[in-house]
Formats: sequence, structure tokens, C-alpha cells
Amino acid sequence: MSQEFGKIIDGKEISSQVKQSIKDEITLMKEKGLRAPCLVVILVGDRKDSQTYVRNKKKTASDLGINSIDILLPEQTTQQELIDLVQSYSKKDDVDGILVQLPLPSHINEEIILTQIDESKDVDGFHPVNIGKLAMRGRKADFEPCTPKGCIEMLDRSGIEIAGKNAVVLGRSNIVGLPVSMLLLNRDATVTICHSKTPNLKEKCREADILVVAIGKTKLVKKDWVKTGAVVIDVGMNTDENNKLCGDVDYNEVKDVASYITPVPGGVGPMTIAMLMKNTLESAKKKLLK
Repeated sequence: MSQEFGKIIDGKEISSQVKQSIKDEITLMKEKGLRAPCLVVILVGDRKDSQTYVRNKKKTASDLGINSIDILLPEQTTQQELIDLVQSYSKKDDVDGILVQLPLPSHINEEIILTQIDESKDVDGFHPVNIGKLAMRGRKADFEPCTPKGCIEMLDRSGIEIAGKNAVVLGRSNIVGLPVSMLLLNRDATVTICHSKTPNLKEKCREADILVVAIGKTKLVKKDWVKTGAVVIDVGMNTDENNKLCGDVDYNEVKDVASYITPVPGGVGPMTIAMLMKNTLESAKKKLLK
């Protein structure tokens, strides 16, 4: 029986399914007289890409019935002012999630700010306590980082077995590479993390049954980097020579050898906000459905 290649893992479709189930749950909660989940998003400065992300989050939250509080602060906001604000929302019982949009201006220490978020409201999943729990066997993080969680959700909903597979993660960032490696390990994959100092990078990638690419290099991964029948998850978001969105994987080449592949755009991207909303709902349920 011949193997099919280039089956698309459709992030738009999967994220719409996830969002519909969130919306249905919130509708039921409201029918029971419970309040809507509440998400606070804090943006410091006027980066256009960050403003776009915040607008998209607000629209999605509104569509799903989540109460979204957006706080837009000027670039010159001091670190202490931001700490005070985060701490004040961390103490509010009717706030379920707090997200500080990254990157922050250079005069503010990102690590210090993230540790001020109550880990039970850390719906972005980057608090050191949640990352620490993710790294320990037998522990469960309150929340998993949204993009890595979205990658796993895509694999699950596509019926792709993770346990026992060789998973190679290309990239070791705190946002994607490291946490997605831990999530794959927690699902019993054998995980290899590769990065800019890894020798024989192409050969390492060719060993993967599941290849997750999050390295920020336009179309780096070519057809000869990928084992026949491998599953390829492309987390990259770049622009090509024609100024069109593309990933870290050369999609047109790799789709001919991969069994499943995520496109860019329309792959991992839509899953990130869907997982943020899912984490916010889960946080609310822990408080309201005790």
C-alpha cells in the first residue's frame, strides 16, 4: 500500500474546533449563573506586531465569551510600575489569567516581571514554577506554554502517535524549543534538541519521526533534511524574497517527503491564541467549579 505524502495539518480548522468547544463550555457556565472567564493582557510600548497580537487576542476572547481587559502602557513605564500593576491583578479573585506581552522594552527585566505573575494565573505558561513543573516527572504544570501546547494538540487531533517516536526539535528557545521538547518527552517520545552549535544538523533532522522546527531561519529545512514519512511541524514565521509569509521549512520541497506537514501561514500560528483561551478557561474552571 503506497504511503500518502504532504497531508496538511490545518491549524485554522483545528483551532476553530478548539475555540468552538471553549465557547460551548463558557455558554454552559453562564447558564449555570457563573461569571465569564477573565483575561488581563498588558502591553508596554507601541510595537506594531505586539499591538496586532493584542488586538487579535481581544477579538478572539470577545468571540468566545471571555472578558478581556487590555492595558496599554507607554514605552517609558518603569519596571516598578509594571511590577505593581501585575501584582495588583494577581491578587484579584475575578481575574483568571494575566499575560504580559513580550518582548518588553530593554529597561525592563523580563524574568523579574514574569515571576510577579501568580503562577495560578500564568496562562502564557512561562512562570519559572510552571516551566519547572513541566521539566519534572510526575508533576503537572498549572499551564503549558501556548505555542508548544498547540503543537501537541495538532499532533493529537491529526491522530499522530507520539509515544515511542524519535522527535527532533530544531531550536532551544524558552518560548518554543525547550517547552515543546519537555511536552514531547512527557508523552514518551525520544527527544533530541538541536541548535546552532549542533554538528551534522541535517543528519540529526533526518532521524526524526516527528520534526519540530522553531529556529527562525527562512526555509532552512529542505527536502533532504527530512526522512521519508516524517511528520513536520513548522513553528517559524518569516518573510521570503517576495515578502510573503513563510516558515523555517521549505514547504514546497518538504511536502513531497513528509507524511504530515503544517503550512505557514495557517499552521501553528492560529493554535497559539486558541491555547491561550483554553488555558484561561481552565484557570476559571479551577476556581468556579470547585
